[in-house]
This record gives sequence, C-alpha cells and structure tokens, in this order.
Amino acid sequence: MVILLGLQITKIKVDTDPENMLPHDHPGRLVHDSVKKMFGLSDMIVVGLVNDRTAAGVFTPKNLTAIVHLTEYVTKIDGVVVKDLMSLANVDDIRQGEAGEIRFQWLMRQSPETNDAARSVLNSVRNLPLLNNTLASEDGKAAALYIPIIAKDQSYRISGEISHYLRSLDIDGEFYITGLPVAEDTFGVEMFIQMAISAPAAAAMIFLLMWFFFRSATLITAPMLMAFIVVIATMGLLIGSGYTVHIMSSMIPIFLMPIAVVDSVHILSEFADRYRQGDDPKVVVKQVMGHLFQPMLYTSITSAIGFASLAITPIPPVQVFGLHIAFGIALAFLLTITFIPAYIVSMNETQLNRMAEKVNQLHHSGRMPKLLQSVGTKVVSKTVWIISAIVIVVGTSLYGVSQIKINDNPVRWFAENHDIRVADRVMNTHFAGTYQVYLRLKHEPEVNDSKQLIQDVGQQLESLDNDIVAQWWSANSALLSGHEYAEFITALDDLLFTLDDPLVLSSLEQVSAKIQQRAVQAKYFQNPENLAYIDKLQRYIEGQDVVGKSNSVVDLIKTVYRELTGDQANYRIPESAAAVAQTLLSYQGSHRPDDLWHFVTPDYTDALIWVQLTSGDNQDVEAMVSAVQEYLVTNPLPQNVSLDWAGLTYINVLWQDEMVSGMLESLLGSFVIVFVVMVVLFRSFFWGVLAMVPLSITITFIYGVIGLSGKDYDMPIAVLSSLTLGLSVDFAIHFLERSRALYKQNGSIQETMALMFDEPARAITRNALVISLGFTPLLLAPLIPYNTVGVFLAVIMIVSCAVSLMVLPVLLSLGRKLLFRIS
Repeated sequence: MVILLGLQITKIKVDTDPENMLPHDHPGRLVHDSVKKMFGLSDMIVVGLVNDRTAAGVFTPKNLTAIVHLTEYVTKIDGVVVKDLMSLANVDDIRQGEAGEIRFQWLMRQSPETNDAARSVLNSVRNLPLLNNTLASEDGKAAALYIPIIAKDQSYRISGEISHYLRSLDIDGEFYITGLPVAEDTFGVEMFIQMAISAPAAAAMIFLLMWFFFRSATLITAPMLMAFIVVIATMGLLIGSGYTVHIMSSMIPIFLMPIAVVDSVHILSEFADRYRQGDDPKVVVKQVMGHLFQPMLYTSITSAIGFASLAITPIPPVQVFGLHIAFGIALAFLLTITFIPAYIVSMNETQLNRMAEKVNQLHHSGRMPKLLQSVGTKVVSKTVWIISAIVIVVGTSLYGVSQIKINDNPVRWFAENHDIRVADRVMNTHFAGTYQVYLRLKHEPEVNDSKQLIQDVGQQLESLDNDIVAQWWSANSALLSGHEYAEFITALDDLLFTLDDPLVLSSLEQVSAKIQQRAVQAKYFQNPENLAYIDKLQRYIEGQDVVGKSNSVVDLIKTVYRELTGDQANYRIPESAAAVAQTLLSYQGSHRPDDLWHFVTPDYTDALIWVQLTSGDNQDVEAMVSAVQEYLVTNPLPQNVSLDWAGLTYINVLWQDEMVSGMLESLLGSFVIVFVVMVVLFRSFFWGVLAMVPLSITITFIYGVIGLSGKDYDMPIAVLSSLTLGLSVDFAIHFLERSRALYKQNGSIQETMALMFDEPARAITRNALVISLGFTPLLLAPLIPYNTVGVFLAVIMIVSCAVSLMVLPVLLSLGRKLLFRIS
C-alpha cells in the first residue's frame, strides 16, 4: 500500500494561490475575473526605494539612475507585462504646449545629472494626481515601481530575479519588494520548505518524548513508522486522485502526525505498564486491545467526523483537506489495531524485558505516577473548588469569545521581521498603499429605449417608400439592437453617397443626427454628470482611514483638461460631453494611450475606480466596503448603473469570510454529530452529555483565550477548530470508557477513581505531553500559521487532558447514582 500510494507523490502539482480557495464559479470570483479581463488588469509586484536619512530622499541623480537601470532590467524579465510597467522612467509628464494644445514628454527618460534636475522630477510627479503618492511619496523619501505580471505563480521567481539585481545597484537607501502576489506565492514556497523541516523535526521530538516514557527505541519505532505510513498513503491518495497540493492540503502531514500516534501511545503505555519479564506478549497485547479497542474506535470515529464535516464548507481546498484527513484517521485506526499489535509481538524477549525493567523503575521513581495519584486523591474531595474554578474559567472564556475579531491578511502570515512583512510596513508608511481594490461602475442601457429607437427609425425610413433604403435598413437594423452606433452611422454615410433624392437625403440626415445623439448618450462615462458622480464617490472613499488615494478616468480627464486650458483652476471635469471627448482624444496622443482603458472601456459603459489601501486586513477592507454601502443609501447609484467589487485584496476577504463562516457551521454541525455518536456508542444520553463536557470547556477556553489575547481569528485558527474537536474528545472517551469498565469489575466509585489515576491517567497524560511538546519545533518556523498550530496544539492537548482528569471524576462522583445506577 505504501509503495503504490507513495509512488503517486511523484505526480505532485503545487497550487499556492489563495484565490483558489473560492470555487471557479463563485459570483465574486466571476466578477473579479471579468473586471481583470475587461480593463486589462494584472497583479502587481511593488518595488520601493526608500531613503529617510537625507533631506533629498531618493530624488538624487544616483538614486534616479538606479531606478532607470532597474526599469530597463525589469522589462527583460520573462513574465512581466512590459507595456503596463509603471516607473518614473517610463511614464509621461503632462504639460501645456501651445495655446489649446497639450504636450506629453517622458518624465524621466534619462537619468538626471544634477540635484536640481532630480528635484524637478519630484515636482512634476506632485503635479500629476495619478502618479503622486503612487510612484513617488509626497515627502520625496521614497519612489516605487509597479510591475505587472502575467500570473501570480510567477511572482516568487520574478521577485527573486529583481532582488538579485538590486544588490548590484549603487544607491543611497534601501530597496523593498512587496505586494500581495509576492506574499502569497512566497508563503506557498516557504510553506513547503517549512513542511520539509518542521514535520521531520516534530516527528523527531515525538520520538524522543516517547523514548523518555517507554525507554525502548525499538518499541516506539512502531507508532513512528505507522505515522509515516499514514502520511505517505494519505498524500499519495490525494495526489493520485488528481488534486493539486494547495496551501491547505500541504498541512495534512502536520495534522495527521499527532492523530496517527495518539492511540498508539495509549497501547504502548498500557502494554509497558502491564508487561513483566516472562509474560507472553501475545496475551498481554490481547488484554490491552480488549481494554482499548472501544475507546480507540470511538475517538477515531469522532475525530474523522470532525474533519469530514469540513466537506460542507464552501471552500474546495478545505473540503479536500478535511476528507483526506478523515481518510488518514480511518487508516491510522486500522493500522493501530493491526500493525501496532503485530509489531509489538514480533519484538524479541530480551528487548521486551529490558523495556519492562526500565519502565518499572521509572514508575517507582518517577514524578508523574506520584503526581497523578496525588491528583486522584484530591480531585473528588475538592469538588466545590473545582466546580467553582470551572464556572469562573468558562464565564471568563465566554467573555473572551465575545471579544473575538475575525481578521486575516496573507502578509501577516509571515513573522514580524520577515522581509515581506518589513517591506509591507515601510511601503505603506510612505505611499498611498500597496493593496489594490477596484470598484466597477457598469451602465446597462434600457432594452425598451433601444426598441423604441429602432421602431422610430424604421417608421421614418419606411415612410420614404424607397426600395434601396428598405433593403439597406433590413441589412443594418441589427446594428442598433447591438448598440453599435458608430458602425451604423458609417454604413448610413455610405448609403448617402449612393442617393440623390433631396427628400430622402434630408430624412436620412435627420436619422444620422438622431443616432449620433444616441451614440453620445451611449458613451455613458463621457457625460459630465455621470463623471461627477464618480468624482464625488472617490472623494468620499478617500475619506476612509485605510484609503490612501483613489484613481479613475475622472483624475485623468481633470489633469488633461487643466493642461489644455493652462489654468490650475480648471482642474475639473469639462462642462460638456464633447469637451470630455476632446480631452480623452488628446490623451490618446501620449506615450501610454492604452492606460486609459485601465479606467474605462472603449464604449464608455463601464468605469473603474482604483482604490489604494494601506492595509489588507479583512477588518479594514470590510470597513471601507461597508462605508461605501452606507454612502450608496443616501447617494444612490444613477439609474441602470450597478457597482461591483474586485481585486485580489477583496477576493481574500471573500474567501476568508467564507472559510470562517464555513468552519463555524462545520464546528457546530460536527459538535452535534459527535454528541449523537457519543449517545449511541455509550448507549446513554447522560454519558453522551458527560463525554461532551471536556470538549465544550476546551473549545470555550481556547476561543476565550483567542479573544482575550487579541489574537485575530484567522485562517490557521479556523482550521484548528476541527483539530480541537477531534483531540479534545479523545481523552474524555478514554477516561469514561475505562471508568465504566473498571466500575463493572469492582462496583466502587472510589476504587474506580484510584485505578483510573494509575495506568489510564498515565496514558492520557503521556499522550498530552507527547503531542503538545512534540510540536514545539513549529514555534521556530518563520511562518505564523506554523507557530499558531504549534501553540494551539499544545494548549488544546494540555487543557483537554487537565479538564478530563479533573472535571470528569467530579462529575462521575456527583452523578454516580444516575450514571452507574447505584441505589
């Protein structure tokens, strides 16, 4: 099995794009893809040069020369969309020429040779709203390049080539590279590197801890082998089934490792405690399996349910992650009850006797047995104190839960001192923002208007009673249905040259004038009134805290119109559609005429507002979106105009919200299912309730800590929800099932608890320590999700273990008449 499934791993295909968290047919993703295609948008890598040390900042001949060289180098990198590259070295300075004319000249085609010339570049940028605080900071301390790329999955390679080249440039200051595509692609690459480091490190730590408890490297090799078998088989199944290894599925080994060994530790623990020199290992193993089979079955079922429930989330990679973890859990259970016993009885007598001697010495001299026995004797006698403490903890935790803030940002997945995190802070301090969100305003003409126009023109042409005109109309009327007014007017002009009847010509010229008027009206975003709405909306958006600036076709029109008139006071929208059209036509004479189509479509029915944000956090983006929605309530969109959101930053908000809500539904749904399973397996409603108590307290405590500590509820926390449910119920099941079995043997709750705090409590405690301490190597990873998994795995295990050992004895004692039916 391992060979067959392991061979499938060679077919691995990696997908590090968080955008694929959403299904391809998700409405938000469809809009995003449509906007990118409609306006020719690309994802951007942002490179910044910052110099805070001198008054001149970056605007010196040396630094601007470096920018020129960097721009030339970037144009040669495969995967860069060269025509849309934005740099001080390849954009226009827009100036007035002769009276009523405009001049476009390169802002900095060549490196300036003097400080004054360098400073004049900054002054020119300040005069261009589209570029100010985007390509150059207001204080002149920073300059930036916006590098569009053909695909996000090439950003790591491209940024690496740029980073390598930057080291060869002579500058005063520091270069920084940032942007969401870089952050996401870099995280994907580094995540796989960390997986290759952290998973073996965690395995090594678990191995060492189990050796400390069982003092037999041969014995503990069994669960380690089994864990690797489970991981290899699960990943082989995933890859062999044709799934790409996504950010989520790449974490399967980290999640499966503790789950795979958790039942094995119970088996090894009881076997080590029971086996004595001269015993038949087969007999001992049968006794151990007789005690542990049911609780292991229960815990495997509940853990599998917890992860399989992720299939109901609306996030495809999470569905794949959950279902394959569930498969891994089922496989781990199968191997636990077959491979582990077979391995143990295959060990030679000398190895087993040496292990038994060392473990026996450890039990008599070790602190854990004494501590657990002490806890066992005190727990029941301190009932009031324990119940009071639990009430206080749960109450405080519930308050903490109310303080949880749902927030995420892929850039924050890196450690504080990571290059990308540092670059993000520096660049968003100096510029209007490196996070882009787009607002598309779309005008849909009314169908009835088109029908009425066609009817009116048709009646006018039919009244001419001219066969040539009638045939022409029959061939060209469809152009009006498709709003192809320019084509219709051209065809009508051709017809006019073939006719000589004055009455017919006069009537056709009237039709031409009517269609021309409609053509002007159809170019919706050439109308000053409609442009004024965009302008007003932009000013409101720019008033939001997280917004650095916004750009649209309005800013372009205002700038060109100001220079055409030569009057600073004319930085405004022209008063007529014809004047707007003339302004835009003038811009077409620039070196970058196609930049216009990044803001408006050629038919002027769709317009785009670019919003630059200084933060990509969910909370900040959602606050800005909510503010716009509130604005639209009091300032409704014009008739037949709709507004859509797009941009990678907005897409991240969508999938993260879907994940959080999906995980919450999954957690609640699986909680109910696990409760039902507990009732069925224990064949008792009350025992089912009891089994859920440690789980409920643990989940409440974990989320309370998250809220009280100020830790954002993000993607890693959401994913850990399933692990919380699966591992938290594990200890309770073992404790309750063993308690019931022991009580049947002795009939005394006191003796049952005394026995429970011997081998069973040791097994539970060992398990908690092995897993919680075994994943401490994750704390050394430079990626925050790995740190989060390491910390919360430890907390989950320790808290659920403590609650099971301290609360369940109290509840069993208080409810013994109901639970054990004592008369």
